[in-house]
Amino acid sequence: MARQVAGGGRAVEVPPERLDGWFARFAERNDGVRTTLLTATEVRITAENGTTAIATVPFGPLPTQGEYPGLAVEPLIRHAQTPRLIALLLVRKGGHSLGLAYDGRVVLSRTDRHHVQGRTAAGGWSQQRFARRREGQTRAALHSAAQDACEVLLPRLSEMDAVVLGGDRRALGELRADRRLAKLFDRAEPRVLEIPEPRREVLAEAAQRARAVELVVREPTAGPE
Repeated sequence: MARQVAGGGRAVEVPPERLDGWFARFAERNDGVRTTLLTATEVRITAENGTTAIATVPFGPLPTQGEYPGLAVEPLIRHAQTPRLIALLLVRKGGHSLGLAYDGRVVLSRTDRHHVQGRTAAGGWSQQRFARRREGQTRAALHSAAQDACEVLLPRLSEMDAVVLGGDRRALGELRADRRLAKLFDRAEPRVLEIPEPRREVLAEAAQRARAVELVVREPTAGPE
């Protein structure tokens, strides 16, 4: 999965088991690697031709830090390949899917869908009535998501290695305001997964993507970082 990023370049998600091969191909395509900079939150690889690959450290901090000549990404690969129990909370206004995944496999889940009426082109009183109905449906859907998170995730908070969020940022922001979920959101990774309407199969895909390392590749002509 790749996407364009602001400031030039592209972002890719690489599963932990493919990192070694990805970095080897990066070095081969770019005339070798000049330096590797390891920090607590990111790993920056600079190729001989000036191309850079910046990996965001998942579930940080990265234990090994420093600047090294050549390609020195073994600490990142070991860190990414460590099996973890991850809580997943995927929310959009029409539904949610949440659960626990161990090493990329969902071991506990709950999914629910709610009807939220679409916007209407009608004006005046009808538009206001539809808007109120839509707001009520949205509140009910988010309340259901919060309740399921309280019942399924919060009792297992001490077992979790991390929390990964996905879906609509506005809906997640409204859930974040629920004080019951404060400890859950405090554990959340900075990255929010972009997903379609949450379903059980979407949760299974998110469990794999949550393990992946996101890398941003920029060519030397892509402009300032």
